[in-house]
Amino acid sequence: MENLEMKEIESAIEGILFAAGEPVREDRIAAALELDRPTVQQMLQKLMDYYAYERRGIRLLHMEDTWQLCSAPDYADAIRRAFEIRKPAKLSQPALEVLTIIAYYQPTTRAYVDQIRGVDSSYTVGLLLERKLIEECGRLQVPGRPHLYRTTKNFLRAFHLTSLDELPEMPDLAGEGQMRLGDDGAIIDPESEERVIVDADRPETAEDIRPED
Repeated sequence: MENLEMKEIESAIEGILFAAGEPVREDRIAAALELDRPTVQQMLQKLMDYYAYERRGIRLLHMEDTWQLCSAPDYADAIRRAFEIRKPAKLSQPALEVLTIIAYYQPTTRAYVDQIRGVDSSYTVGLLLERKLIEECGRLQVPGRPHLYRTTKNFLRAFHLTSLDELPEMPDLAGEGQMRLGDDGAIIDPESEERVIVDADRPETAEDIRPED
C-alpha cells in the first residue's frame, strides 16, 4: 500500500511539473501534496535519477530551490528538426566575458563590468538581457541609481548548474587585488584605493560581439 501511495505521489509530482512548463518551487509542490519539504526533495531526486539512468527523452533539472521538466539534450537535434527550430547562436567571447563578470560579482552594475573590461558593454548587456541569461534586480542607491544585474535560472540551465555555488573558482578575478564597488557605488582600484571614473572611450559595437559560427 505504501509503495502504491509513493507511486501516486511521484505521478502527481510529474503532473505538476509537466503542467507548469517552467521551474516550480519545492515549497509549492510540498504544499500542493501536503507533504514536508524533505520528502518532496527526496522524491524529486529519485525522479531525476530515474530519467537520467533510463535515458528517457525527458530530464528533471534542479536549479536552486526549483525543479523543471525538460527535453533530454541527447535529442536536441531531432526536436529542432521536428519543430523547425533554429539552433541558437553561440555566445561570443565578449558576451561570455560580461556574463562571467556578472555571474561572479552579482548583483553588479554595468559600470563595474565596463571598468573590468575597459570597454563600454551596453550592447552586450542588452544582448544577454534578450537571451534571458541576466536580468535587472533593482538599482544601486547612489546618485544616478544605476541598474543592478544578476544571472537568471536560464543561465543555470544553459551551463548545467544546480546553483551558483557550483561555479568554479576564478583566480584571474578573485582575490584581494580585485576591483570592488564602494558604498557610494564608485569603483575602487585595489592598487591605489582610489575611486575610478568610468569613461570607456572605445564603445563596443555589434561587430565586436557578432556570434561565432
